[in-house]
Amino acid sequence: MITRIPTVRLSVALVVVALWGAPAVRAQNNGMSLELHTNENVSASSLGLPHFPTSHSYKGESKDSAADVGFTFGSFHFRVMTSKYETNASADQVIDFYRKPLARFGEVLECEHGKPVGERKSTKEGLTCSDTQGPHAHAKADYDSPRQLRSGTPERYRVVAIEASEAGETHFTLVYLEVPKDDDSH
Repeated sequence: MITRIPTVRLSVALVVVALWGAPAVRAQNNGMSLELHTNENVSASSLGLPHFPTSHSYKGESKDSAADVGFTFGSFHFRVMTSKYETNASADQVIDFYRKPLARFGEVLECEHGKPVGERKSTKEGLTCSDTQGPHAHAKADYDSPRQLRSGTPERYRVVAIEASEAGETHFTLVYLEVPKDDDSH
């Protein structure tokens, strides 16, 4: 998973990456707080989604199957939670399974190669298949996945990303993203 964000947000992301190994860091001064946390114990349920019945954790080339990284500085908040799985079910079965649970978070948008599938181009909440919304980029989330389901708002959303699907094996990632709101005053 690669996360790309505008320059100021990129600096924050680099701090998150630099301190990836730190379990938690907090600082507070003059009403501003700074918090960084990391956690490798992420499951489907901690993302608010059910576990796909025939799936199990998948580490892949990155050697990581799950991550929870968050950064808060005052009102600026960024968080990404991921959990990778593999199953002997087809990609279509995985997509169909997660449609209903994702609907709890808003309309569900299906995307292929960054483009919407069907008539719906965005949800009522403003979420699109594009990783940029409005005049500024909210976040660039490139899961290297040809198929995705998305639900939520442009600032808080969940993704089911099919990473690879070959005969007898499907790899998918469940993702939860909280990204800062666009604010023209900053």
